[in-house]
Amino acid sequence: MFYALCFMLYVLQFYQMTIFHALILGIVEGITEFLPVSSTAHLIITSKFLEIPQNQFNSFFEVFIQSGAILAVVVLYWKLFINRKSLIINLFISFIPTAIVGFIFYPIIKTYLFNSMTIIIGSLFTVGILFMVLELYISKINRSGWKWLHNSLKLCKSVGQMGYYDAFIIGLVQATAIIPGVSRAGAVIIAMLLLRYKRKDAAIYSFLLAVPTILTASLFDLIKTDITSFSLNNYLLIIIGFLTSFITAYIVIKWFINYLQKNTLVSFGVYRIILAVLLTIFI
Repeated sequence: MFYALCFMLYVLQFYQMTIFHALILGIVEGITEFLPVSSTAHLIITSKFLEIPQNQFNSFFEVFIQSGAILAVVVLYWKLFINRKSLIINLFISFIPTAIVGFIFYPIIKTYLFNSMTIIIGSLFTVGILFMVLELYISKINRSGWKWLHNSLKLCKSVGQMGYYDAFIIGLVQATAIIPGVSRAGAVIIAMLLLRYKRKDAAIYSFLLAVPTILTASLFDLIKTDITSFSLNNYLLIIIGFLTSFITAYIVIKWFINYLQKNTLVSFGVYRIILAVLLTIFI
């Protein structure tokens, strides 16, 4: 009995360690998926920090738990999907460039980009600088004494005013997020601010566009993965990561909408630059 108890404690300890990893990765995914900081980069960095080996299951896990974050968007904004047909069309148009780029470059993305810390650091730093330059540009316009310039360039458009051209441009910019460290949400928000959309609308559209984008990526990864080789423990970890990601993302989405209406992207730009510098020093 004593040896059986010791064995059970040993097995439980093993499961707690793996469950701990699933919880941490789920939280990281939920926090970073809709913030302009790159969830992919943070999952890769976290996996390296926790010394989680990159194998078929772990790679699938990191992609699939993004579906948990997507469920949070559906729960919060399902009425928009049902009531606005024009929005559905625009989302489809925005999704097309990313789908084409992702499909063509899938082997390169998985083999080279996801394994290059240099690319991740460079992307984090570059987009961080871009955030700060963009916000400086917007700030100068708002402080400009030229009323005509302020009125012609101010952030005033809503998602309901979006045309097919804007939707396609947003999709093209989102396609750059196949590079880990760029941030899908960040790319969409930058594009929409440059197209003069209000900050809240830019954030909401980035949330909604994540649904077809990430669900397709998850399904594509599911097709490429032999899930029959997974153990019961693997499925348990997937469920834990999925639920953790959903709960965390639900909270973060509501917070980010309020934050972005009163603040700029500068703090996220500073964070990205600091993270890139720290990674350069310690990795």
